[in-house]
Amino acid sequence: MKNFFFIIFLTTFLIGYSNNLNNMFKTEHPVKTDTLKPYYKNKISLLKIDKRVDSVLALMTLKEKIGQMNQYAGFWNVTGPTPEETEALKAKKIKQLKAGLIGSMLNVGDVKKIREVQKTVVEETRLGIPLIIGFDVIHGYKTLSPIPLAEAASWDLKAIKNSARTAAVEASASGINWTFAPMVDISRDARWGRVMEGAGEDPFLGSKIAYARVKGFQGDDLSATNTIAACAKHFAGYGFVESGKEYNTVDVSLSTLYNVIFPPFKAAVKAGVKTFMNSFNELNGIPATGNKFLQRDILKGKWNYKGFVVSDWASIGEMVMHGYAKDGKEAAELAVKAGSDMDMESYLYVNNLEELVKEGKVDEKLIDDAVRRILKVKFELGLFDDPYKYCDPQREKQIVGSKEIHKAVLDMAKRSIVLLKNESVSGNNKLLPLKKQGLKIALIGQLAADKHSPLGSWRAVAPDNSAVSVLEGLQKYSGNKITHKKGVRLFDGNADFTTEIHINTTDRTGFKEAIEAAKNKDVVIMVLGEHGFQTGEGRSRTSIELPGLQQDLLEEVYKVNKNIVLVLMNGRPLAIDWADKKIPAIIEAWHLGTQSGNAIAQVLYGDYNPSGKLPMTFPRSVGQIPIYYNHKQTGRPVLPKADKVFWSHYTDEKNDPLYEFGYGLSYTTFKYKNLKLSKTRISKNDKIEVSVELNNTGDREGEEVVQLYIRDLVASITRPVRELKGFEKVRLKAGETKTIRFILDHESLQFFSAKNKWEVEPGDFKVWIGGSSSASLQASFTVEE
Repeated sequence: MKNFFFIIFLTTFLIGYSNNLNNMFKTEHPVKTDTLKPYYKNKISLLKIDKRVDSVLALMTLKEKIGQMNQYAGFWNVTGPTPEETEALKAKKIKQLKAGLIGSMLNVGDVKKIREVQKTVVEETRLGIPLIIGFDVIHGYKTLSPIPLAEAASWDLKAIKNSARTAAVEASASGINWTFAPMVDISRDARWGRVMEGAGEDPFLGSKIAYARVKGFQGDDLSATNTIAACAKHFAGYGFVESGKEYNTVDVSLSTLYNVIFPPFKAAVKAGVKTFMNSFNELNGIPATGNKFLQRDILKGKWNYKGFVVSDWASIGEMVMHGYAKDGKEAAELAVKAGSDMDMESYLYVNNLEELVKEGKVDEKLIDDAVRRILKVKFELGLFDDPYKYCDPQREKQIVGSKEIHKAVLDMAKRSIVLLKNESVSGNNKLLPLKKQGLKIALIGQLAADKHSPLGSWRAVAPDNSAVSVLEGLQKYSGNKITHKKGVRLFDGNADFTTEIHINTTDRTGFKEAIEAAKNKDVVIMVLGEHGFQTGEGRSRTSIELPGLQQDLLEEVYKVNKNIVLVLMNGRPLAIDWADKKIPAIIEAWHLGTQSGNAIAQVLYGDYNPSGKLPMTFPRSVGQIPIYYNHKQTGRPVLPKADKVFWSHYTDEKNDPLYEFGYGLSYTTFKYKNLKLSKTRISKNDKIEVSVELNNTGDREGEEVVQLYIRDLVASITRPVRELKGFEKVRLKAGETKTIRFILDHESLQFFSAKNKWEVEPGDFKVWIGGSSSASLQASFTVEE
């Protein structure tokens, strides 16, 4: 014991600490002779965090340091292909936990279980270093907000930040202090299942949302009991997997990497994100987990990132399957040298790093750097002051599933809905919003009464069948008569996170009932789309039309009643060209989470005026993918002469999308006019104000997302035909007009140029403002040398 106190004294003395050690040693927990528990109840930080980290690191053996770099799942696994949890494996994990060889755990469970594992390391390991507890809190914990792609459709940064804040409050009440979110991967391919988890195709919008979500999760004080550490993932390029196939190869240019893929990650760093996760894919032939250029040169080098990097599930071990490492030991060596600080479920750091250091293949300084980063986050979370701070059963009971949480997710769900089409039928009024009295309504679709699918993928611990269904939401409006028919079964068997969904393509049972129900009804609401588990990790699709027999059902119902409102539930853009041509009203309702049905009903009845805009382009057919608004011009962009083929086009499809990025309607209408520039010539370091008048020309209050796009006409590398550089969500009363102003400056106009640096090049620019990426109101200006 005397030796231990001498080590503490000597360490703290050497780093400049000379205060009374007795104050530092006060604790409410039982003290063992060789433990760091004296830190836990020190309510006032006697040392700056970096010095506290160094003082702990100085006490650790090499084996204990490596233990901090080891992350295991709890005793059940949900997010990766691991061996079955045998009793022997469980026993091994528990033994390592007691030996201080685990620095973090994920998927542990509720407050009670988390407290148990925390207590084990605090009271039974030599140093008592607390665990950081991770979980995939992607769009909520037990009470779910819309999937992230849907939230991005709100273009409402304040609401998105609040949604992450709400998720953090609920998750932290259950003992979680680290989320593996936000996913900030830009993707242009709707076939990829994980588009549901990101913010869409645009780096500017994606960067703003990344910043908002990090701030929402982490709050202003990471040591508070209702904030959690965020994780920017997947670094980098995961959204560009070839053919949209999960875990596939990525091969992109340097220009795409810097100008499209990197910006949201840089925004997350700017927001102070505490952790990064690397990705499954390779980049330039090197798996991201072992990619020194990404992790050491860019992230920890040029960006000066001070947090830590965690591997994705078993991705260190997967470098063997990639053909980049000959075995697990070499994979561990490559990963730690590349800058991957924590091993999630590969078992390779804990099994190999000590030997690699002793063999001289890995410098212990790399281990120290990784552990220092991990310990710092634990200190910032306040876990050394109180390892049980997130483990309050009373708080869990009061907060999880509370009315306040439900109110917040309902608000987010309404803001996420996009009105794609709303036309009149036979000269009558537009189909939406619906009248609240006197209508006979046929509600058709298995998804209309489904309480499971609307939760979406990555649903954390939300109970099955806990969403409000569309049927339930509509039934809260009692003035109309609703008849519900399933119409067709979407899939066979049960749907869950880990197994394939088997779509029904043969059984038409229910068609006849649905068609009969649709006859002589004032309105038919058809709720069609994807099951919530048709998107997410491992859920790539080659066809993005309505799955199964739903398209056939839609066409058959249309034959007997054209007054159809199509409500789409999906986690990716769908190809619905037929519906756009035939169906008078279409609502994009995504997978909206726990309050889905209430949000959809309030929009259908006009109690909420939809204001969402698409964060991803909707193609006419899957053959157009990847399709995105900020594409390049090419050398042959237009038809030279009638009936000639030598230009950039398809022979069997139009070039333009079905619905462009930024598109979305309202129950009111807006008019843009008087686009003005404060200057028409500026220097490279100057700024220019762009203003426009927006008028609500309709008869009800509404919100419009005003969007500003630019084009750099000639540059050292070809630039996109348009780039989003500003947006603002504006609420206007009927008849009201407002002037909206944007500033374009050096940051707005710069790009990663042919000189391999960020710069503004002199030349001519165009600027557009409008309600989508196809805005027509434009002006021009010139940047001078």
